[in-house]
Order: sequence, then C-alpha cells, then structure tokens
Amino acid sequence: MDLFQFLAIVPDPRDPRGLRYPLAALLSAASAAVLTGARSLAAIGEWITDAPRWALRALGFPPDPLTGSVPVPHPGTVRRLLARLDGDTFDQAVGAFLATRSPAGERRVIAVDGKAVRGSRTRDRPAVTLLAAMDQHGNVLVQRQIADKSNEIPAFAPLLDTIDLNGAVITADALHTQHDHARYLRGRGAHYIAVVKPNHPTLHNRIRCLPWTEISLDHIERTWAHHRHEIRRLKTAAFRHIAYPGARQALQVVRWRRDLTAGKLTIERVYLVTSLTPGKASGAQIASWIRGHWGIENKIHHVRDRTFREDDSKVRTAGLPRTMASLRNLAIGLHRQMGHQNIAAALRHTARNYRRPLTALGITG
Repeated sequence: MDLFQFLAIVPDPRDPRGLRYPLAALLSAASAAVLTGARSLAAIGEWITDAPRWALRALGFPPDPLTGSVPVPHPGTVRRLLARLDGDTFDQAVGAFLATRSPAGERRVIAVDGKAVRGSRTRDRPAVTLLAAMDQHGNVLVQRQIADKSNEIPAFAPLLDTIDLNGAVITADALHTQHDHARYLRGRGAHYIAVVKPNHPTLHNRIRCLPWTEISLDHIERTWAHHRHEIRRLKTAAFRHIAYPGARQALQVVRWRRDLTAGKLTIERVYLVTSLTPGKASGAQIASWIRGHWGIENKIHHVRDRTFREDDSKVRTAGLPRTMASLRNLAIGLHRQMGHQNIAAALRHTARNYRRPLTALGITG
C-alpha cells in the first residue's frame, strides 16, 4: 500500500478555488524529501524543485496540458500548507501507514513518552511539546501536541483513543502512573507496566518493603557497551490485591552499572506494577519490555535531535514544528522497516537515487 491511500483522511486546509497542486502530491513530496535527509523547509522546497519530471508525475503532480512539463510549487506554497495542516489527522495517517507495514502476529508493546521541540520556543510561548506512542519496531503510531498551559497527563487517553489497544502492553514513565490511566487501559483491553516512584508514597512503600531478598530471581541480563558493564536483575511478586487498578504483580528491577573507564559502580532499584498475571509473560519478556521503553528515546527522540537537528530548527510558525516532527517520524520509521539501524547512513543512501524515497513510500512510477 502506498502513502496516497492514507493521506485521503487529511483535510485540505486551502481554499478550493484555484488549487494547482493536489494535497497528496505536496505531502508525499515533502515526505520523500525528508526521507533523503531534508532538515528544513528550504531543503524540502529545493528537493521538489530539483526532482526529475518522472518523479514529480509519480508523486501526483499534474503535467501542463500544453507543454507537457510538470510545474512545481513555490517553496512558500509548501510552507503555508504544512503550517496549516491538521496535525491530528496527519499523524493518524502516518501512524496507520507505518502500522500496516509492521510485522503481524505478535503482541504489540507500545511506549508512551513526550518530547519538547526546544527550537520552537518564543519570547511569549513555551516550546511545543509532543506526546507520542511508539511500537517496539520504532514506528510512531500516533502523536499529539500538548496544550501550552497543560502537561502530558490529560493527553494520555486522547493520544491512545485512535489506535487498537486490545492485547497490547503499554509502558510509560512515572508521570503516567495514574489510577485513571490504569482504568482506561484495562477498559480498552490493554495491559500496562507502570513505574512506581516515591510520589506515590503508600504504593511505593508497600512494594519496596516486600521481602525481595527471599523472592527468587526471574531474569538476569549482562551487557557490555559504551565502556560500561551492566547487570539487570528482575524479580516479580504476585498480589491478590494492590492499591492500583488492575495490578496483579509487583516488579523489582536492580541495575548494577560499572563504568570501565572510571571504575565507578552505581546500583539503582526500580519498582513497578503490572496488570499482567503470573505466567502471562516470561521474566525475559517483561525485562525486555521495561528496557525497551527507553527505545522511544534512542530510536526516535535522539535521532530527531542528532540526525535531523530538530532542536536547532527555528521553525515556530503555527503548526510547522509538529508537522516537521511528523515527517521525521515517518522517515525514521520507514528506514527502520527497511532494515537500517544507522539512520544518518540511510538518509545518505536514499538521497543518491530519486527512486529510493518513492519506493519507500510505496509509490511506483
């Protein structure tokens, strides 16, 4: 399936009188440009201007009936469209497109986390903050902008309303360890793994004071990376009742980390609760899901910051910060689906041939 089919749900914000370029063509061209590494609106405009005639026809730009040439939009046209685009429906289209290309038949594990687009801050307005839900393959399934005078908590349920959660496991940081969130997820047929910190003193103390030394080990993992030696140990304890909606097990994760350069040893204990009943998932699976939650930082946020230089961008007009983030999410997800782990190298590879970004988008021509 190509991107065109999913863009059909995105409403066109332009006046229908005198339109020269189809909405799907403009959005597909912008997506293709970002797939090749375009970091700015100027770079997107330049890619479209330099694209060969056959590529423009494949993207949906109509030819001139008299000359046969394919006119391209002025960069200002692209900028105005992306600024006025409905961010919710565009993110929904991007997420649905990525989801259809993900492997089927496995339990979905979805990480929810927020990111501030620091370059969008102005003198009288805070930086745009985006809350995203990402699956374990690095696909952003849905994204939502946080209201300027709010935080991530009220946006949690609206973010997940548009995707199927039945049977999925949801992970999030301690900010989202909220009773309402747990009830919402269980009501949608999803399970959760929630971090418990001292800001929930009664629940935290009850879990922390369990006889963990007498509880057998469920999983242990050793890794050597980045001049560090890490040991992660997981223990689980079943509960008949925990003072948290739907909770069935308490978890303790102990991380031993030794810096091989400085020789410094740190020990960290993290407590969690989950709605998964004993035997529903193995210790190795639960440990990988807990660790994989931070993949949304490494696979998406870090790449947008370091490879696309998102925080250096001074784009602030209307909905442009969010739209550009959505295009980057699409590019990162598609490159990971094609087996690329180094996104910077994938961008360079795609930029060397105009057929490559179109193929990634499912467009043939």
